[in-house]
Amino acid sequence: MAAELHPCSGKLIGLSNSNRTAQRNQPVQEFNNGLVLSREPLKDRDVFTVRIDKKVNSWSGSIEIGVTSLDPAGLDFPSSATGLKGGSWIVSGCSVLRDGRSVLEEYGRDLDQLSEGDRVGIQRSAHGELHLWVNGQDCGAAASGLPTGLWAVVDLYGKCTQVTVMSCEPPSLAERDTERETVEEHEQEDEEVVVCGVREGEFGGLTSAVNLAAATNGTLEEVPELPPTHNRPDKFPNNLEPETGLTEHQLFDVLNNAIVSLYRSEDNGGGDLGGGGTGTDSGTGSRGDRGSSSGGGSINGNSSDSGGGTGNTGSVSNSPAGGGGARLGAVTGGMLTNDALLFHEKCGTLIKLSNNNKTAERRRPLDEFNNGVVMTNRPLRHNEMFEIRIDKLVDKWSGSIEIGVTTHNPNNLDYPATMTNLRSGTIMMSGCGILTNGKGTRREYCEFSLDELQEGDHIGLMHKASGALHFYINGIDQGVAAAQTPAVVYGVVDLYGMAVKVTIVHNHNHSDRLRRNNAIMRALSPDVGRPRPALDLTPDTDAPDRLLFHSNCGQKAAIISEGRTALRPHATDDFNHGVVLSGRPLRSNEVFQVRIDKMVDKWAGSIEIGVTTHNPAYLQLPSTMTNLRSGNTNQSGTWMMTGNGVMHNGTTILDEYGHNLDRLKAGDTVGVVRKEDGSLHFFVNGVAQGPAAWNVPPSVYAVVDLYGQAAQATIMDDVADLPPLPEDSLEGPTVMSPSSPCSVAGGNSANDLRFHQLHGTNAVITNGGRTALRQNCRSEFNDAIVISNRCLRDGELFEIVIQKMVDRWSGSIEAGVTAIRPEELEFPNTMTDIDYDTWMLSGTAIMQDGNTMRNNYGCDLDTLTTGSRIGMMRSATGDLHYYINGVDQGVACTGLPPGKEVYAVIDLYGQCVQVSITSSSGPQDNSLCTSNITEKSFSIHSPVAGVAHRLHSKHGKNVVLLGEGCQAVRVGGYAHGIVFSAKELKTDELFEVKIDEVDDQWSGSLHMGLTTLAPPELPSCPMSGLSPSLTQLRCKVTWLLAGSEVRRNGLLQRQNYGASLDRLTVGNRVGVKRCSDDTMHILIDGEDMGPAATAVAKNVYAVLDLYGRVTAVSIVSSSVLEDSGSVKAPSLSSDSCSEGEEDRTPVEGGEPALVHNTVMAFLENHGKNIQLSHQNLTAARVSSYNQGLLVTAQPLPRQQLFQFQIDRLNASWTSSLSLGVIGHSPDRLNFPSTACCLKRSVWLLQRDSVFHNSLKICENYGPNLDTCPEGTVLGLLVDGNSCLHLYVNGMDQGVAAQDIPTPCYPLIDLYGQCEQVTIVTNTMSTVGGESGEARCQGDMEKADMVDGIKESVCWTPHPEVNPNKTCEYQALCSRFKDLLTLPDGYFNEDAKYNLCYCESCHKLRGDESYYKRGEPPRDYALPFGWCRFALRIKPHCEVSNSFKKWHIAYHGTSVGALRRTLDHAQLLSGTSSIFSVSPVKTEGPNGYSEPEVNSSNSLPGRDRERDREVPRVQLSPTMRYSGLEMFAPKVQFRDPRSHCCHQAQVGFQVCVRPGSYKVGPQTLGASEPLDPRFSNTEIEWITKDQGGTLLYGLLIRVE
Repeated sequence: MAAELHPCSGKLIGLSNSNRTAQRNQPVQEFNNGLVLSREPLKDRDVFTVRIDKKVNSWSGSIEIGVTSLDPAGLDFPSSATGLKGGSWIVSGCSVLRDGRSVLEEYGRDLDQLSEGDRVGIQRSAHGELHLWVNGQDCGAAASGLPTGLWAVVDLYGKCTQVTVMSCEPPSLAERDTERETVEEHEQEDEEVVVCGVREGEFGGLTSAVNLAAATNGTLEEVPELPPTHNRPDKFPNNLEPETGLTEHQLFDVLNNAIVSLYRSEDNGGGDLGGGGTGTDSGTGSRGDRGSSSGGGSINGNSSDSGGGTGNTGSVSNSPAGGGGARLGAVTGGMLTNDALLFHEKCGTLIKLSNNNKTAERRRPLDEFNNGVVMTNRPLRHNEMFEIRIDKLVDKWSGSIEIGVTTHNPNNLDYPATMTNLRSGTIMMSGCGILTNGKGTRREYCEFSLDELQEGDHIGLMHKASGALHFYINGIDQGVAAAQTPAVVYGVVDLYGMAVKVTIVHNHNHSDRLRRNNAIMRALSPDVGRPRPALDLTPDTDAPDRLLFHSNCGQKAAIISEGRTALRPHATDDFNHGVVLSGRPLRSNEVFQVRIDKMVDKWAGSIEIGVTTHNPAYLQLPSTMTNLRSGNTNQSGTWMMTGNGVMHNGTTILDEYGHNLDRLKAGDTVGVVRKEDGSLHFFVNGVAQGPAAWNVPPSVYAVVDLYGQAAQATIMDDVADLPPLPEDSLEGPTVMSPSSPCSVAGGNSANDLRFHQLHGTNAVITNGGRTALRQNCRSEFNDAIVISNRCLRDGELFEIVIQKMVDRWSGSIEAGVTAIRPEELEFPNTMTDIDYDTWMLSGTAIMQDGNTMRNNYGCDLDTLTTGSRIGMMRSATGDLHYYINGVDQGVACTGLPPGKEVYAVIDLYGQCVQVSITSSSGPQDNSLCTSNITEKSFSIHSPVAGVAHRLHSKHGKNVVLLGEGCQAVRVGGYAHGIVFSAKELKTDELFEVKIDEVDDQWSGSLHMGLTTLAPPELPSCPMSGLSPSLTQLRCKVTWLLAGSEVRRNGLLQRQNYGASLDRLTVGNRVGVKRCSDDTMHILIDGEDMGPAATAVAKNVYAVLDLYGRVTAVSIVSSSVLEDSGSVKAPSLSSDSCSEGEEDRTPVEGGEPALVHNTVMAFLENHGKNIQLSHQNLTAARVSSYNQGLLVTAQPLPRQQLFQFQIDRLNASWTSSLSLGVIGHSPDRLNFPSTACCLKRSVWLLQRDSVFHNSLKICENYGPNLDTCPEGTVLGLLVDGNSCLHLYVNGMDQGVAAQDIPTPCYPLIDLYGQCEQVTIVTNTMSTVGGESGEARCQGDMEKADMVDGIKESVCWTPHPEVNPNKTCEYQALCSRFKDLLTLPDGYFNEDAKYNLCYCESCHKLRGDESYYKRGEPPRDYALPFGWCRFALRIKPHCEVSNSFKKWHIAYHGTSVGALRRTLDHAQLLSGTSSIFSVSPVKTEGPNGYSEPEVNSSNSLPGRDRERDREVPRVQLSPTMRYSGLEMFAPKVQFRDPRSHCCHQAQVGFQVCVRPGSYKVGPQTLGASEPLDPRFSNTEIEWITKDQGGTLLYGLLIRVE
């Protein structure tokens, strides 16, 4: 057939070269839609071969190849080859997929690792088998039973962007030999593996080796059984015929073990002699030394002894001794003993080398962080991997290991403190970037950061022959870091910061070798890789192979008792490096069980158990098994049970799985089994814990990690005593999805709503189907759709709570319903890609079938945070409602098919990572079926008058607080439900809760008590820092009641105290209090049970644990001591100094009266440049621009507003003050130069951002403090919920930070421009106080008023706080106004009415974006971005009673029309201007460019008469329209102060009489909305009424 591609292809494919070359367009922006097929179906034995021409490093994944029975002429091409159905077989990576589903893992070469120039082919054999060819090498049968008439498929996916068809013909034998030899040489680079003198790459080399061994060996009966410590057979069978009893699988194991042992002997001291030789001259035989002589023939003549000679054997030999038997030998070619890659003896001053210079360690790691540079002992060869393992880290420093290459010879180099100090010949990877000669050349080189790696992780680099430099993280190529590097470079490692100890890894290529050998064996035996019996070379197969530990174990572990027992001999000195594996793979349904023999109580954590696909013979064992993250798919790698969770490849897939292994004692047993169906189960003391994972591949090895407390374990052989594994029976489908162990389906109860077991590829279902999360949340942002397990009933609410978010992505959760059944849904990347029967809410947009139906729905999902609840419900009338935190957001859309099944859909997109179904999900009140009104999901009724107690925001990770902290709900598992009172309890103060919900599937119940642990001291993340249950809380003293037992720090103090808490149910109340005699009392339903504990500390918090059955409680008590004093924070009346609405009423009496206000003053301890005066109420910075820190002497009480006024600014400096609170006593604080240097319990407001301990936690908060003018009054307040608020001129800017501790002290940094502040006391007149109200109510000039209320555009700030004193933008606009030389008589004499609407100024005033004005009221927008200069209003207009009913509008005009308009005191149409609207380039005498003059006097008479007609004036309620350049042309001017050129526009703010104008559509032809509040059909007003408009202000905008 012709070696061409079919002209029909994927939508991004471009064909050339007579349809022989295909390339993917937009390769950097798009990674898929690159599918091409062969022009004709393949003939049997034809290999369709393509060459990879180009690759990019922007993506993961690469070329995919296969065959399909689909005719490309009529094919609807999917986005990738794995989407082909209807008879398609695709090789992707190292997996084989049929119709998109994996049928074989770990097959052949990994296509993702191929490079440019490599060739890939696909073949259907005459027997109907699929074969993959890589660089001319047959990788064996990938699939069988293929039909005829198949087209070749090539997918230019991910990195692969261009291929060329090379040929389509059967391979010749000679070509196969040559190509295979070339491939082997390319892969092995500088070393060759020799098998009995025959190169492995030669055709038939392995067969020759086996035949040679068989020809010289004895009979099969002479083969002894392998001892546990041997890794390969001593002898081979004398022939390979089937009648000998040796099956294909046994042959595979024999040869594979032999090959692996050859590789090990290569690293451990040389090979074996052949032809009767007895061993090698290996010296002491230490591990890692290479033998210098070997038998059986050699290459390059490096062996002194060969043939049948006898070598000298050292004290330890890895070679099996004995004569007569033929043996396999191996030597290394071209590599001498002293040529190994090691660290150079000359190194940094703090470096200590060990382990034959393979290990480097930095001395004094807790005192010094640098001087830890080490280099290789020789230059790196081309394509040679230089790889190290991180052995030790410390968490004292920032920054960590750096690695790279340098041209400097270590013998001549004067080692710097850090390698990045070298300014020549050095390329280093630091963090996630690349530094060349100490300067950053690539900021984001890869997604991995070296600063985030852990102990046991590997880092490597390779200097390619092409000059390219690649880095590898845990074996994963990160792509090209530098394209051209010098030919001679040394490897260099900088043990910087956290990195303390590393070791060079020499066996990084063992896994690649084994994969290559498996591919060779598959060619000999197509059935290899399927489940098979274990190897047994003895004739007697009655007794099974005994499970023992493998001799290759962790650094701190040892194997004793003939392989049955593993231990950490120095368990009190080290807590990790205790990993051990089984000596052989587990059989299906074979239980591997160990007994814990010995424990130590020094460490935290304990034994971990699981399975792994890694062979212990060549595995580089990590410090802990959970650090082993290798394995690219869900069907490979490592599965471990740790604590009570389950991890896959280092990532948690189950949080609450079974019994906590950390609680086990000596004598307890743990076990693991893989069932025939691929499910993984664990046992604790013989009790099955249920399924933990699915699709676990066969031939996995058991793993035990003797971690922490676990010091010794022994394999138990009495597995017969274990109970039979229970058969899992679930209603509904029994086929479970990978990584979804707790998915359920079906059910009819009210609370049976779960997530379905079918879901997106990146989604994981846990917690019995109640919780869904997106795995790899920082590298994947989509493909995480989950759907309800059944359809929703009418009026049934499906509600979830957001439990985890990340800040890496844009966009967030999307929610909705679909009429597509889960079994019929092909899960897309995002649910909005579905184009039928689907309704979704995305952000604020309602979307149907992928198209937006409406915008600006009542809620914005992108703004929700952790703890927010989202619900959806379809009513009986077919309306879809959404609920946010229990509040109905109204009808989102109508017309959902009534009676048709709809399923709830959640898309864990972008920032949203994990959600759980709440207990509110289920049928609601009957009224919901036909009504649009609903109650909150959790109704909170305050049971008592006064101020209710609150729960603290720090709590267990499974808890969600609702109702402003009055209710706690446990949303997952049975533990991690600890909550605290928000404040310390006073003496005899009762803290009481009512039980709202119970779940009878759990045992145990509520725990309650008192603790000295202060919740503010816990970590900020509520998911960490707390024990799973209250009985395990040990960090501070805790008294609690659990059942009927009183415990102190978990230790039993008293039994049968009173009524058992285990018997409580819904409606029961439980309370706790600390009495004046220092005793703890528990109250149940109001009845005091008496003293439960004595000698209770004074400063205690109430604490309770939502454990077991109890899942939700609500507070029913209140603070009797603070009811009278708890007052809302004072705020400035909106009518006093902001642009407000008519309906706002001023606060009567000025500031609210605060109870027992503390008099505040500055502390004598302050920054060295501070001088205090006026009884420490005034602070001034007397020199420099910093060292101006000051705090108050008194802590800030809750609900008390602390205010101060900016007295003096110095424009000589930049930036200005910052303020905040500090959570510890400042009496002895050593103040740094600036507040941003404080890093302990500090919350700081700086510019428009919020910082906590110098880390930014919030942006765009409030106004920019750097723009606050003199006279601005700033304030701080901590409310009852421990939230910090900023007040600007009395206006609350909202919550700046949460969880502010008690006590806290106000902090001010007089920095930069700010030189003096004064504390505002109750006797001082403040903005928003009584005097301010009096002025706004009575003393305001009539020009400020337009109707009985304040005119919205006339914000009248007190002269002392007028922003125009320091606003640079307003000053610039004012200078432009001066250039216009307009008479001053047109403007209001009082400059305080001039308003700047720049971002800082309008935020300082707290302006809203839109207001209403006139009768009838009509909306108008404030002119944000413009500056208004108030015009003088005519006297008759000031007293007019009708003027107050006019509307506000805007008119854009040209600079040339300004004077004429002001002269006429009315607006003129654009055609009546004496100037044209187009600016000229010439500069006028006043510094701005005037437009060209076009005198109307030159017009003909008829035109002059038409010019005198009533003009037609265009207006708009928003300057977003009137300020467009069509209406307000830009002119260029030079600022006389800065001499910079700017562009300016002008317009008018006008009052318009209602009824004098017509509302119409915009005339610009714009398709997009110009203003979100105003429709494009109503944004333009037209008036011809000369008396219908009044000029109110001149608007100027400067760019």
